[in-house]
Amino acid sequence: MTELPSSSTEKAVLIGIITRDQDAGKVMEYLDELDFLTRTAGGTAVKRFVQKREYPDPKTYLGKGKLEQVRSFIAGHGIDTAIFDDELNPSQIRNLEKILNCKILDRTNLILDIFAARAQTSYAVTQVELAQYQYLLPRLTRMWTHLSRQKGGIGLRGPGETEIETDRRIVRDKIALLRKKLQSIDKQMAVQRKNRGKLVRVALVGYTNVGKSTLMNILSKSNVFAENKLFATLDTTVRKVVIGNLPFLLTDTVGFIRKLPHQLVESFKSTLDEVREADLLLHVVDISHKSFEDHIRSVNKILAEIDSADKPVIMVFNKIDAFTFEKYDPDDLVNEKTKAHYDLSDWKKTYLNRQGENTVFISAHTRENLKELRQLLYDNVRKIHITRFPYNDFLYPDIEVE
Repeated sequence: MTELPSSSTEKAVLIGIITRDQDAGKVMEYLDELDFLTRTAGGTAVKRFVQKREYPDPKTYLGKGKLEQVRSFIAGHGIDTAIFDDELNPSQIRNLEKILNCKILDRTNLILDIFAARAQTSYAVTQVELAQYQYLLPRLTRMWTHLSRQKGGIGLRGPGETEIETDRRIVRDKIALLRKKLQSIDKQMAVQRKNRGKLVRVALVGYTNVGKSTLMNILSKSNVFAENKLFATLDTTVRKVVIGNLPFLLTDTVGFIRKLPHQLVESFKSTLDEVREADLLLHVVDISHKSFEDHIRSVNKILAEIDSADKPVIMVFNKIDAFTFEKYDPDDLVNEKTKAHYDLSDWKKTYLNRQGENTVFISAHTRENLKELRQLLYDNVRKIHITRFPYNDFLYPDIEVE
C-alpha cells in the first residue's frame, strides 16, 4: 500500500454546526469521524469548533462571532487547514479563505483526497479521478485563482493542477472521457463476471473500518490488505471459498460512510456491480461502535440506491471482543434503561427478532463464533446452490460444518 505524502504534521481545526436536524450528540459523532478521516489523510486535528445555528450561514457557514474565534485561534497556533463537516459551496470556500487565511476543506474534499491516496488499480484511479473532476467543476475559479499560493498537502492530491484545466469546457470533456473509459472497463469486468460460471456469489458489505477485509482473509485464507483506517479497501477483491465441500465466490467491497459524497456514490456504482450481482450479502457491523445502528441505516440506504436492498442478508455483528455497555441499576428510580445499557444478550434478542436466524455475533480478531458464521454461510449458500443445480443436491448434504 502506498504511504500518504509527508503531510503528517499538517495541523487542522474541525468545524461543525448544531441544527434542528442534528443535535449536539450527533455533531460530536460526526466530528469524531471527521477526526478519524483527518488522521487517515495524514493530518492532526488540534481543536474542534461547534456553533448552534438554525442553518449554516449561506456566505460563511459560521456566524461572525464564531468565525472571529476560529480566525484568532488559527492565526495564533499556526494552523494549516480548516476542515468543515458539511459540503461547502464555492462562494463559502472563497469567503472563508479570505477571512481565515488558510486552506479550507470540506468533508467531501477530505474523503476524495483519501480515496485518491488509496486508489491502486487503473479502475479505482479512474473512478476517483472522475469524482474529483465532478467536485472540481463548480469550484474552478477558486481552485485555480489561488493555486500559486497553495503548497500541497491534504485535499490537494487533485487529478492534475495545470493551467489548461481552468477551462470549464476542457474539464467537462475530461469528465466525458473518464466516463467512457469506465464504461469500457465495466464491459471487461462484466465479461470476467460472466466467465465465473454459475457459482454462488457472496458480497461483504458494510460501513468503513468494520473488519470486512479481516473477515475476508479468514474465510478465504488469503491476504487482502486490512488496516485500522478508513477506506483501507477501494478495489474489489474476489476469492473462491470452500466451506465443507461447497464452493462459492466471496467479494470484498469498498466501505460506506455517512455523508458519503454523491460524486463517489455515482462513480463507484460500477464497482458495486459486484454487490448488485451477488446472490447473498454479508452485512458486517462493528457492534462496539456507539453509532452502529446509524451505520446500518447508512449502508441500507446505499444498498437501496444500487437496487440491492431486497437481497438475502446475513447480519454479521463483528468486534464483540471490544463491545462494552453501561451497567444499569434496576433500583435507580431517576434514570430509565436505554440502549446504552443493552448488553449482548439484549441486542441478540432485538436483532434475532428482526432478522430471523440470519444473524451472528463474532469477533474476527479473536475468531470467536466463526464456526457459527461458517455454518450460516454454508446453509444459505447451499439453499441458493441447489436451486441452480438440483441434480447435484446429493453432493452437498445438510451437514454441520467443522
